[in-house]
Amino acid sequence: MTKSKINLKSKLESIKDYWSPKVIAELNDYQFKLAKIKDEFIWHEHNDTDEAFIVIEGNIEIELEDRTVELSEGEMFIVPKGAKHKPIARGEAHIMLIEPRDVKNTGDIENELTAKNDIWI
Repeated sequence: MTKSKINLKSKLESIKDYWSPKVIAELNDYQFKLAKIKDEFIWHEHNDTDEAFIVIEGNIEIELEDRTVELSEGEMFIVPKGAKHKPIARGEAHIMLIEPRDVKNTGDIENELTAKNDIWI
């Protein structure tokens, strides 16, 4: 847990892989994670928690079963618990995720896009 200010831009510069969220802070049982994303992720869901997406740089889409939410820099969206969703970035985008500790980025799916949890930068 950090006790000093956090510079999001410098933290993002250290991230090299897409779709691999890194923890930068914790608040109670919630983690703030930064990620670089590009292209399409997979359809997945988190049955036990909502998930907050905040766009720091670029534009993203979050496909839901009934609609697509488009987000630009400075915008956020909360995916409700249990909602199937697929994030997409047509170009590189930088995002912050806020979710409980130990949430797997691919939900109940385990594949090559499943990132390790609790990797701090």
